[in-house]
Amino acid sequence: MNDDWKKTQGDPENSWSRQEEDTWREASAWDENSDQKDVSGTAWEEPTGGDTTYSWVNPKLRKNTEEQKQGENFKKKYDSYQFSQPQPEPPVRKPKKSYGLLKKFGLCAALAVVFGLISGLIILGITSLGREEETVQVRQTVPATEPVQSQNEETAAPAVSSVADVAANSMPSVVAISNVGVQEIQSFFGGTREYQSESSGSGIIVGQNDSELLIATNNHVVSGADTITVSFIDEASVEAQIKGTDANNDLAVVAVDLSQLSEDTLSAIKVASLGNSDDLVVGEQVVAIGNALGYGQSVTSGYVSALNREVTVDNVTASLIQTDAAINPGNSGGALLNMQGELIGINAVKFASSEVEGMGYAIPVSTAEPILDELMSRETRRKVDEKDAAYLGITCTNVTAETQQMYNLPAGVFVDSVTEGSAAEKAGMISGDIITKFDGTTVTTYDELVNTMAYYAAGEEVEMIVMRAESGEYQEVSLTLTLDSRPADAD
Repeated sequence: MNDDWKKTQGDPENSWSRQEEDTWREASAWDENSDQKDVSGTAWEEPTGGDTTYSWVNPKLRKNTEEQKQGENFKKKYDSYQFSQPQPEPPVRKPKKSYGLLKKFGLCAALAVVFGLISGLIILGITSLGREEETVQVRQTVPATEPVQSQNEETAAPAVSSVADVAANSMPSVVAISNVGVQEIQSFFGGTREYQSESSGSGIIVGQNDSELLIATNNHVVSGADTITVSFIDEASVEAQIKGTDANNDLAVVAVDLSQLSEDTLSAIKVASLGNSDDLVVGEQVVAIGNALGYGQSVTSGYVSALNREVTVDNVTASLIQTDAAINPGNSGGALLNMQGELIGINAVKFASSEVEGMGYAIPVSTAEPILDELMSRETRRKVDEKDAAYLGITCTNVTAETQQMYNLPAGVFVDSVTEGSAAEKAGMISGDIITKFDGTTVTTYDELVNTMAYYAAGEEVEMIVMRAESGEYQEVSLTLTLDSRPADAD
């Protein structure tokens, strides 16, 4: 550099001042060390007149052509130190995918859906026009709480609501049942006298069909009833009919005609939400709701004390849920609920003793559900007039629990004798048969058989199931018979 400096000392045009050299060095050093070549379009500009110095300027601020030419001359002299702005590469345009076929397919599918919806609505409208009445739909109870959401699904547990929440959500599904019948009582002087008797129980709204509201209860709540009255949460009371019973499982279904219910009652009641009693664990909290002592609905709470307890009542043995929730007279047929407000049992039995407290039992809903479904599918019957009453033509007796154990007999009604020419004889019934079912209804006592037949008129054809001893073992035999009219001299 010193040689170059000396060489240019005598040349006024090409000589550099010390200031020029320093400026040149700074520019050269900046160029070599910088990683960025874009300086926002800047370039060297050489001012005119006076001492020659160099500085950074923005080319957009140039105002005359003379200055631009001087800048171009300087560019030629110091071409190796020029800073230029790189030109961006033109963007690469991605080829567009062709969706022609897909669009056509989607359009066709959309048109098909629209056509299907329109056709369905037209058919629905035509069907609705042909109906004379609108079907009434009773609300369904919903769980009192929703399950708690957890990131770990294996540890997620349902939220527990209060007893008050369960009661408020479920009481519209529970009804009070009053049973009025005639009871024969042995008099002090011999003979019998008939007295009108009234009992109370509970029921649970479990379903409905096009014309009826269906209520589940215990068989012993409605057995022997001449009239049945159902009272709802809004205190409205209507008459009900027995739709079906199962004495072996102590279950029954009664039906209420929807036309008897007002709009206010229909809006106040709900169909119970069924849970799964198989998921119960000992120690789980439960709530019992029922018509205790006939005073109206009451709520008690307790815990599952035991599961699968075998209890025998009136020659019938069942596997039940044991709970310490108070189950008093009148609670039979009422609801046992979990803390989500779901029905998990039908209250049925209480261990009554001065030495025992807090031992109530309920039929598990998992056991009751298929039986109730079958009972709800039956034809609803009303008691026939006495003049139309049916007649079998047999004498019979009950098979007691002691007799069953002693002689290994099945539960049912034992046929002592068969009247010649009677409906029973014509169907093939013989002495020694044990009647277990009448037209699909289980019977275990003579009273149950008589009460069931009270809903059938003479001339109707029914199927009966009997157990018959053959080769030392009892075999099931099905008999089809046409019911007779009751003779005037029949006892």
